[in-house]
Formats: sequence, C-alpha cells, structure tokens
Amino acid sequence: MKQAEVDQKLNRTAFADGPRLLADIGATHARFALQTAPGEFRAVRVLKCDDYPDIVAMLRSYLSDHAGVNLNHAALAVANPVSGDYIRMTNRDWEFSTDEVRRALGLHTLLVVNDFTALAMSLPGLKPADLMQVGGGKPATNSVIGVLGPGTGLGVSGVIPTVDGFVTLGSEGGHTNFAPADEREYAILQYAWQTWSHVSTERLISGPGMEIIYRAIAKRNGRQVRDLSSQEIISGALTDKDPLCLEVLECFCAMLGGATANLAVTLGAFGGMFIGGGIVPRLGEWFATSPFRARFEAKGRFTSYLAEIPTYVITTPNPAFYGVATILSEHLRGRSGANTLMERVQHLQHELTPAEQRVAQLVLEQPRLVLNEPIADIARLAEVSQPTVIRFCRSLGFLGLADFKLKFASSLTGAIPVRHSQVRVSDSTHDLSAKVIDNTVSAILKFRDQLDVRSLDKAIALVAKAKRVEFYAMGNSRVVALDGQHKFFRFRIPTSAYGDSHLLTLAAELLNPGDVVIAISNSGKLPDLLAAVDAARAAGADVIAITSSNSPLAKKASVCLAVDHTEDSTSFLSMISRILQLLLIDILSVGISLDTQNSRLVVEHKSSNGEADNRRLMISHLDG
Repeated sequence: MKQAEVDQKLNRTAFADGPRLLADIGATHARFALQTAPGEFRAVRVLKCDDYPDIVAMLRSYLSDHAGVNLNHAALAVANPVSGDYIRMTNRDWEFSTDEVRRALGLHTLLVVNDFTALAMSLPGLKPADLMQVGGGKPATNSVIGVLGPGTGLGVSGVIPTVDGFVTLGSEGGHTNFAPADEREYAILQYAWQTWSHVSTERLISGPGMEIIYRAIAKRNGRQVRDLSSQEIISGALTDKDPLCLEVLECFCAMLGGATANLAVTLGAFGGMFIGGGIVPRLGEWFATSPFRARFEAKGRFTSYLAEIPTYVITTPNPAFYGVATILSEHLRGRSGANTLMERVQHLQHELTPAEQRVAQLVLEQPRLVLNEPIADIARLAEVSQPTVIRFCRSLGFLGLADFKLKFASSLTGAIPVRHSQVRVSDSTHDLSAKVIDNTVSAILKFRDQLDVRSLDKAIALVAKAKRVEFYAMGNSRVVALDGQHKFFRFRIPTSAYGDSHLLTLAAELLNPGDVVIAISNSGKLPDLLAAVDAARAAGADVIAITSSNSPLAKKASVCLAVDHTEDSTSFLSMISRILQLLLIDILSVGISLDTQNSRLVVEHKSSNGEADNRRLMISHLDG
C-alpha cells in the first residue's frame, strides 16, 4: 500500500480531530505510535536515541513518514522527572521546553509525563493476557498498585484508586539506598563502594547494574573475565547455561524481589506489584522459577502479609502507550466526570445526522476545546460546515452555539482539577516560572467554572446605567481599583477610586441613587471599608462587591462577584486573587462595551471625510 493511502487510512480515526501521536522515550530507545482509537496503536516504530541530536529531530524523523496525517495532539513519556515546562534529561544530554517543542511541531496539545507515571496509568486497564503472574496471591479490589521496572535505570511508581479514577505517584524511588540481604550482596555493595560513595538501588538493579554484579561476583569467585553487557549476560545464562551468568541472573532477580517487597510494604500495595522495564520481560518463563518470589516473601514477621500480594510481569508490548494515551485522553476531556449534558449528547448521538455526529464526537472528546473555540474552529476540527454546528446545537434543544456553550459551561463545573505546585528555594528560573503560571492557570480555570453568570448580568446592568461609579479598595486590592477606574472612565462613565480609610466614608456620604460603588477586598472584613459600604447603601447607591462569597462585605452588597480563592494574606502577599479580581473587572468592561448605549465607544470613529481619526477605544476581546 502506498504511503499516501496509509496516511489517508490513519486519518480516518475514531477521534474527531485526527490520530494522536504517542511516544515512550527512554535513555536508549524511543517508541512511537499513532493512536487511531482507544487501544488502537498504528505505525509503531522504534528509534535509537543516539541517532539524533535532540528530541525535536527524532520526532520530526518519525513524523516525516506520515506527512499526510493531520495531527493536533501528542503525549510523550520520558525517562526523567517532569516538573514544569522545561525538561533536562538525566540519562541523555537532551533538554527542551515542552511548549517550544509543541510550537515546533505545530501541535495544539503536547503533554510530557514521566515514563513510569505513564506505565502506572496503564496498569488498571491491563488484561490477564497482558501479564504473567509469578507466585501466589490475589489482587484486592480498589487497592493501591505498585510498579517498578529495571532498564537503563530503575523506574518506580504507584497507582492510588479514587472515587472517579486513579492517581499516579511521581516517584524517584529507584534512588533509595541499596540494602544487601546476604553476604554475597554485601560483597557486591563493597565492590560498588570502590567507585561510588552512594550506591542506590538503581545502581545495581538495572541493566548497567547487572554488569556491575557480574564483575563483582567474578572478583568474589576469583575469576578473570572480560566485561559483558547485560544482554550478553542474559544470553549466557539462558542460552549457554554459563554458571557465572546464571549466578548473576539469580542474584539480580533476588535483589529485585527484595526491592519489590520494600515498595509493596511501603505502599500497602494489595492491588498487586507489577514489574515492567526492558530486562525482566526478556527473561520469559525462567523468571517465574528465579529467586524473585521467594525473596519477595522473605520478610520475617511480614511474610504472610506479602504472601497475599500478587506479583506480575507486564508482557504486553509497549504498555506505556496505554498509560500515556489515557493521560492525554483525560486531559482533552478535562476529566469531565458526571455531567448530565455530556450524557445527553452521548445518548442522542445516534439520532443525529452523520455530520452532526462528528460535532457530537468532538464535544464528547474535547469539551473544553468546544467551550473555548469560536464556531469556525469547531467546524474545522469536526470537518463540518458552520451551519452544521448550529444544527447540532438546535438538535439538542438550544437556540444556537452561544446558548449551548452557556449551559455546557455550567455543566462542566469542577471539571478541571486545581493543581498547586509549591515553589522551592532550589527551583530554577524555568521551574519557578512554570509553577507560578501553572498555579495561576489552574486557579483561573476553577474560577471560570464557579462564575455566577446571573450576578455578572446584574453587575453589568448596574454599571451600564450608572450615573457615577466609585471604586473602594485598600492595600493590595487598590491596583485592581485603579485598573477599573482607568477602564470605566474611558467609557465616559464618571469614575473615581478611593483607597484612603479616612476618605472612604466621606466619599460614600456624597453619593446619590443611581450611583454605584465597586468595593474590592480579599477578606471582605476591613472595618473602614464596611463602614463606607453602609454609608453608600444609606445614600441610595448600589454596591457591587468583589470579595469572598461568605464575607461580611458580600452580605452588605447589592451584588457579590465572588472570588473564593484562598490565600493567607496574614503570612503571604496575595497574588492569584488579585489576578482573579482583575479578570472580573475585564468581564465587566467587556459586558459594558456590549451594552447598546456604549456600543459606539468600541468601534473605530470616522472623521467627516471617511478616514479614521485618532480616537480608538477598542476592546481586545471583541471582533474588530
């Protein structure tokens, strides 16, 4: 079959916006695939990392074989800790920015996750045919699962069940200190100490570690041997039955059994312990007869505890693909969870026309994208016309796309998990920048889901017809008040801002009915601000409060625009809540600009001869 025909077939996927690029990038090899449907991986290819100068060159090499494929989303599992946008690989001299790679490849979405996080995420979906059980034990339902795997290094992770899915552990457990269990293993540790002051578990229970064990046991046995690679040691043991290689392999598997038991008791992994990586699956049935399970259960008083925990070898090829595909799918879905409108779309999908079904499929797979993108982009991604998008919305009983989005946004409340990453003293500028941005973005997404649209409508109506608007704010919130004064004044609304505690009440007493006060406060408890609000209400003015929904200020206001992001302002300078307050000012500004009496202010003014003059008051969120 010609490549163009292959690419055309790949583009006919179960996903509305084309296949998804998946990769599992280790220290030595990288495996690639195009996911065309859940559990369907096509065009699988293995590349040697040494053949490429950087990750972008390797990705482009794989994609060059599929130039006709329409790709929008990708997810990479890398053998490296992942924190923030910037990745510096520990087993290769590669470093890269996730967002720069995304832009270089022209993708809408690029996720980069730790390889063992991806492997751990694959475990709940593995079937008995994908596994080889070693020893006894039965998995307990809804229990923690552990996973580790020796390869170039030693990956360690775990999976914790929750009410709506699973949470994976980002772990570097391979770097714990190696603990010998007998005199031979102590001799191996002493041999390693001659080179390294700290000998981690990964140093010995890995491919390079097997080579260290070989040299150490040869020295202990008084033999002069040439260095062998881990592949040669495995071949020497299983094919040639070489006694030294067999001893090395038995020692290696016993040490792996001890490390697996340590992780099992640490996690309480009654869901089972899974062995992945590149080494153990190559040992085949021999591994089941190795000392692995006996060492796993050799835990003194906890022998019976460990005997109940099953151990498995992951035998299915490329298991990380399943995990990284799941992570990407959940990201694109926004972890929508229980959602009556989503269920309604799914239930009615078969009653729609084929073209409308493509829109429905896009809604089910990427609800956040549909919520955020204009109709032209929704139509393009679903490969339908814009009228088809409108017909889809009307088929569900909505007036149009705007009406559908409004209800859809409400139905997605709480769908985006809030992530807060603590900035540490040791963080690089790249990492601290990524954490600050991630924390803010997560807070904004949660804030969006919790917006009370009815309160916003009331606030916009009050400000649009106000004779005068005054901003009252103190401390950190004063910058928000000044921003609002600047914007509203340019709408030709008489506007003032007060931040002095002595002037607040004096200004409030001069207000009249038809005037509006916008009071801004993180805590909503400042006595001077509350007294000024009381004075404003007594004078007949309306009060819009931008504050916590349960604060005293919220209770005194005509309308409360809630900002419930928690920040301890007694110990820390409030930062994220200020961004959310500014967003509310922007929403009010755009809402006012759409009001009929103010619409003339947001179009370009023309002079008498038809040419544009210098007076421009454009709102950047509006079409120009």
